[in-house]
Amino acid sequence: MQSYPRPSMALYRSCGALISSLALGPSKTPMSTIHLQHFPTISSKPIFKNTTAKPLRATKTPQKYVYPDPIPQFAESEAQKFRAELSRKLLKDKETFGDDLHSVIDVCSQIFSEFLLKEYGGPGTLLVEPFTDMLVALKEKELPGAPLAARASLLWAQSYLDQDWEIWNSKSPN
Repeated sequence: MQSYPRPSMALYRSCGALISSLALGPSKTPMSTIHLQHFPTISSKPIFKNTTAKPLRATKTPQKYVYPDPIPQFAESEAQKFRAELSRKLLKDKETFGDDLHSVIDVCSQIFSEFLLKEYGGPGTLLVEPFTDMLVALKEKELPGAPLAARASLLWAQSYLDQDWEIWNSKSPN
């Protein structure tokens, strides 16, 4: 009978799952009769060596996705919808805005409308800038509830803008 060197405790710890699976395997061999061979140590040397120092180049240039241009009719319609929904949402916090509620809505609606007219070209083109611009503009004008209004605007846009774009374009003849 051939004898094998006894494995160290570190090997038992590092191979715990292997030993457990061996002990519970179909052979039902008791642990005391299983002998583990010494495993070679893992080298820190790289397996492959890159002999060429040239950068790899793609054979084809990747195609760049071009987003559609903003649609003025959609922008106008969506800006009106945004204004109505923001008014309804902020009216719930009338005590925060006081007499400045309409001014807050005007600032947010104007910035959002400009974004829709100039930048928004469908799903994937919603940017955070118009909402940070709302926050900054409201603070510069010293209007109350700037963070609340900017956040409500952003949440509304995230929830409805891309969906409304898809609906708008599914109705349009191609």
